[in-house]
Amino acid sequence: MKPIHATLERWFPEKRLFLRSDTETRFIRLTSETQLVAWTGSTIVVGWTIVATAILLMDSIGAGNFRAQAERYQWTYEQRLNSLSVDRDSSAAEAASAHARFEVALEQISIMQSELLATEEKRRELETGLEVVQTTLRNTMKAREEARQQVATLTENGENGVANGMPDEAVGTVNLLAEALAETAAERDQIAADAEFALEQAADMQLELRLLQERNDQIFRQLEEAMLVSVEPLDNMFRAAGQNPDSLIEQVRRGYSGTGGPLTPMRFTTSTGEPDPDSERANAILASMDRINLYRLAANKLPLAMPVRSNYRLSSGFGQRWGRLHAGTDFAGPVGTPVYSTADGVVTQAGWLSSYGRLITIRHDFGIETRFAHLNKIDVKVGQRVSRGEKIGDMGNSGRSTGPHLHYEVRVNGNPVNPMTYIRAGQNVF
Repeated sequence: MKPIHATLERWFPEKRLFLRSDTETRFIRLTSETQLVAWTGSTIVVGWTIVATAILLMDSIGAGNFRAQAERYQWTYEQRLNSLSVDRDSSAAEAASAHARFEVALEQISIMQSELLATEEKRRELETGLEVVQTTLRNTMKAREEARQQVATLTENGENGVANGMPDEAVGTVNLLAEALAETAAERDQIAADAEFALEQAADMQLELRLLQERNDQIFRQLEEAMLVSVEPLDNMFRAAGQNPDSLIEQVRRGYSGTGGPLTPMRFTTSTGEPDPDSERANAILASMDRINLYRLAANKLPLAMPVRSNYRLSSGFGQRWGRLHAGTDFAGPVGTPVYSTADGVVTQAGWLSSYGRLITIRHDFGIETRFAHLNKIDVKVGQRVSRGEKIGDMGNSGRSTGPHLHYEVRVNGNPVNPMTYIRAGQNVF
């Protein structure tokens, strides 16, 4: 112990602390060991104070960074939401414009169909009139030649009769025939004039028909370009959603098998019995319009819309999370945020279901089902039919949930798929 005490004496020499009063003086002896303990305790307290202060400062700085990062995320989501809102409004305006163009196209086709019918009727009338005029002209020319021969014969006989002292009755007959010949010649001239007028009218009608055909061809080109621009994005949208457009159209057509109306195929034939080329082009345009109409019906049956429209952020996506499949997409937001149906369908579940909490399940066509979980309020009942964009409940925090949010699932034939695949596909068009 002596070597240790000697070492401590070198670093912490023994000290005495004197305390003087009016009557006496006392002292406190501070040995080396006491000073070592006091120094060690002071060092520990100072070190703990420094570490605790550093931890508090780091935590404060970290909290500030987290808040700043959260504000940046919130600002980013708000910007994205505003962008989506602008895109949605723009898509809605484009859809309204496309619908207006569709109505104008139908009206133009109806007008064009009426003009084609009128032109075809006029052409047939002209062909019939020309045939009648040509027949009458041929008969008149033949009658004129016969009359000329008769006049020549009668004139020759009349001259011979006068020379030979023909009776007055024969002379009267000759004069009567001459008058009939003059009338026939006048009728011939009138018929020739009418035939010339008919030929001029036919030429005018041919010019009018050619101009009408050029106008119709221009209308057809515009309609064909409009159909091409309208149909291709829809094809791409359904392919992006993992659907076969042709199979989808066939299923919708089986569900809506009515016929008639403005989309009924046009049937015209030429004089040879062959199909009219304009009719074939018009029928192709009508087929494209019918396809767009069926696409519109199919789009209402696919979950292409957003389940929430405001005051939300994407908090968790589809995929593996903590070693398990997260079968949907989470939209975080305040309690009470409205939740909307993403497609037409029938409600098959509207109540509490285990960890889902308050759950709404909607069955759609094509084997598709959507689920809306952790709701605070349910506004629909089992068996109720809902439309795309119809409010069905409010966002909440029921079931196994760490905060207010909507858990949204899309299942195809019972298998979960990424809901954003459908939402992004819809945002590219609508």
